[in-house]
Amino acid sequence: MTETTTPLLTERFDDALAYASRIHRTQLRKVSGVPYVSHLLAVAAIALENGADEDQAIAALLHDAVEDQGGLERLEDIRSRFGDAVAQIVADCSDSHEEPKPAWGPRKEAYIASLAHKSLRSLAVSLADKTHNVSTINADLRAVGGSVWDRFTGGKDGSLWYYRALADAFREKAPGIAAERFAREVDEMEELAARY
Repeated sequence: MTETTTPLLTERFDDALAYASRIHRTQLRKVSGVPYVSHLLAVAAIALENGADEDQAIAALLHDAVEDQGGLERLEDIRSRFGDAVAQIVADCSDSHEEPKPAWGPRKEAYIASLAHKSLRSLAVSLADKTHNVSTINADLRAVGGSVWDRFTGGKDGSLWYYRALADAFREKAPGIAAERFAREVDEMEELAARY
């Protein structure tokens, strides 16, 4: 006789996966040109590996939907489809819902400052997102060298500053294995950046 357990992920996750794929279908990743959905899948995977529950995993799939695919109207659609908890995490992971977005530097400074007021549940999803972002930058640095920085609004110096500031903030506000994993990726990015 086999033991039955309640699945961690239900049809809600399946629905979120299809929804994320639909709304991000035309987007590509910077530098690599890989379909953007690969990032959403990776963030959900990292979040789950770090112990995320279903709401966090769904938010991981949808974390860029507000910024990139519809602003506050999109957030309300997410709330109606997946609930308040998911919508709050997605909102917390968004650094802007305005079009056009505010200037890069002040927007990133505000996001870093806002981490002090966000729940650990939201920080866990943000950590998964930033971990995948930095690991992708590291892979791109190995593949194409310093030209990677030309694709980022903050350039090399701004990007290095932003990710180091995030690593410090996450270590303070959400200490643990996930924050240390992210900090190691940032350390590697700084080492690779020094070569290019």
